[in-house]
Amino acid sequence: MSAPTSGAERIWDPRYAWVTAGAVAMIFLAATQALAVTTVMPVVSADLDGAGLYAVAFAGTLATSVIGMVAVGAWCDRTDPVLPLATSVALFIVGLVVAGAAADMGVLVVGRLVQGLGTGGQTVALYVVVARVYPAALHGRVFAAFSAAWVVPSIVGPVLAGAIADYLHWRWVFLGVALLTGAAFTLVYLRLRGLPLRTESPSTAPVARRLVWAVLVATGALGLSLAGEAGPWAPAVIAAALVLIVVAARPLLPEGTLRAARGLPSVILMRGLIAGALFGAEIYVPYLLIDGYGFSSTWAGLGLTAAALLWAAGAEVQGRYGDRLGSTRITMIGTAQLAAATLIAAATAAFALPAAVVIAGWALAGGGMGLMYPRLTVLTLAYSTPRDQGFNSSALSISDSVGASAAIAAMGLTFVALTGTGAAFPVVFLLATALSLLALVPGLRLGRADRPDADA
Repeated sequence: MSAPTSGAERIWDPRYAWVTAGAVAMIFLAATQALAVTTVMPVVSADLDGAGLYAVAFAGTLATSVIGMVAVGAWCDRTDPVLPLATSVALFIVGLVVAGAAADMGVLVVGRLVQGLGTGGQTVALYVVVARVYPAALHGRVFAAFSAAWVVPSIVGPVLAGAIADYLHWRWVFLGVALLTGAAFTLVYLRLRGLPLRTESPSTAPVARRLVWAVLVATGALGLSLAGEAGPWAPAVIAAALVLIVVAARPLLPEGTLRAARGLPSVILMRGLIAGALFGAEIYVPYLLIDGYGFSSTWAGLGLTAAALLWAAGAEVQGRYGDRLGSTRITMIGTAQLAAATLIAAATAAFALPAAVVIAGWALAGGGMGLMYPRLTVLTLAYSTPRDQGFNSSALSISDSVGASAAIAAMGLTFVALTGTGAAFPVVFLLATALSLLALVPGLRLGRADRPDADA
């Protein structure tokens, strides 16, 4: 249960400082890994002759993260989140080592699948830590701090990753993060394990069935990302994968999510749509800069830096003024920025505009996501009780991963089909624009956790 608070408390007060530092460190490492891998994956794909598995290397990680989210969410609802977090970090490190040592793209994808199990569990465990350690009044500030933890990686991460790939080897992008994560988590674990994080009302809901559904969701997402390898059977594989994802995801999400019911269901659905729009398109920004403009990996990383900086700035605005702005206004501003960024990217690719246009335009995507992402997390915890914090946190992360993995797979299939026509990059970015605009449907039905039937 969240502790009571006074208006004077801050997330860096002695009562919370070590937990804040540890949690922010974990987000920092996750951000470093995500930005670095996005930057160097074009080089990895070329080195391992794995263009056909390029999208799978991203979508696969997101797909298996669903299994980690469900398992850790259920685990946390029964006990404290420290051991689930430790297990998740161990899987994360193992996956990075396998990917870093891969001799071909298939092995690298296997490593990314293992890494996804850890990434998903780690996210859910950290959300539960926030729910049980901090009072509700500080949740917005905590998630703003999480977003701010992307600032340093966003400044140096993509460029450093590119430089490592250019002057050392891309393998150290994976192995280096694994080493740092192991060292950092030792301190994090020692600080968290002494805190009273066990739930006062442990859940007794059955877990096995939810894990089966999670495996089916991951299978559907992987099937979708691999559909391009099915030749003439590709349309049937795509249809079957989509049906499997929708059917299997329903029990893992709050009732009414797929029909955008007001309140928590719309919060969860919106998260998946904006994740699909951003992450589905983002992996093609450095790809465009390298393939279309001859950028090195180092300079292509700069294409993501401005967006990450504005993400942190948007999160800070949300943390300070989110309640004053309200969810509806945040939705309108955030989706407008995301749609504008993807449209600018599409226009840049279609009309061969200067590379600076897509770099500057993509920054808008970061600003919009910085406003929306932490707001949706705050609303999720506000709608939750100690008995379902793990379930709702995992549902939010599941929507995140399913939306992103499905979008990445669909855009990857589209990109491969259109390669050589000149339309591949523009169409991928336009698909992201459509998802951005679709997010307005649940975004205008977020409600308020204290008054679910009221306008946000």
